[in-house]
Amino acid sequence: MRIPLIAGNWKMNKSVTEARQFIDAVQGQLPQADVIETAVAAPTLFLQTMLDANAEGTLRVAAETCYYEDEGAYTGETSPRALHEMGIPYTIVGHSERRRYFNETDDVINRKVQAVFRNGMTPILCCDETMGRRTAGEKIHWVVNQVSTALKGVSAEDAAKIVVAYEPSWAIGSGTSASSDQAEEGCYLIRQTLADIYSDDLANGVRVLYGGSVKPDNIAGLMAKSNVDGVLAGGSSLDETSFIQLANYQNL
Repeated sequence: MRIPLIAGNWKMNKSVTEARQFIDAVQGQLPQADVIETAVAAPTLFLQTMLDANAEGTLRVAAETCYYEDEGAYTGETSPRALHEMGIPYTIVGHSERRRYFNETDDVINRKVQAVFRNGMTPILCCDETMGRRTAGEKIHWVVNQVSTALKGVSAEDAAKIVVAYEPSWAIGSGTSASSDQAEEGCYLIRQTLADIYSDDLANGVRVLYGGSVKPDNIAGLMAKSNVDGVLAGGSSLDETSFIQLANYQNL
């Protein structure tokens, strides 16, 4: 059974004080992690403060990105080894804004995925809708190229742990979400790609999220779809009340 994951991505927002206030506000308001898992990816500056404030909470504190080397002369970068030592369980990799603004290539993203696994964390791999056709026997499969390239050289043992987020770039920050049917199609194609690379059993065990203008008023429809295992929310994760509503979508 795939446990739903409701995750937030704060991007470059909030201050350390505001991050602490958020953690305090959501305490006791989120589901148990074995029913619905919740996580917030925050700027590196805030992570230790959030971990300290959340010591008894169910919320997972995640990183927004990291570098693909564990250490070295890489001014301004964040070490995946250091994140793991802090106790960070998840790191977002391959977000469209990292691809667009910081020119992260498929090769860089692949190296980051491997670095996150190497350091005992789980990547939340973001992908857009770049697809290609692959012929297997008499069947033509549509595959999500950003998933297949990000997973080059990744073992089935590691791939089984990954979280993949389908984030159509036209929906991110636009205020217009994909319809539940569009989200389902994108998440299904990602799962098909994982099956194509590895196996049906592995694909059926991986959680696939939808991201792009997710709000309390549309999350229930998204979560009703069989291939949507959760969401990666941006703006609506910044507000404590709306994030609590997202996490408790079953009660909306």
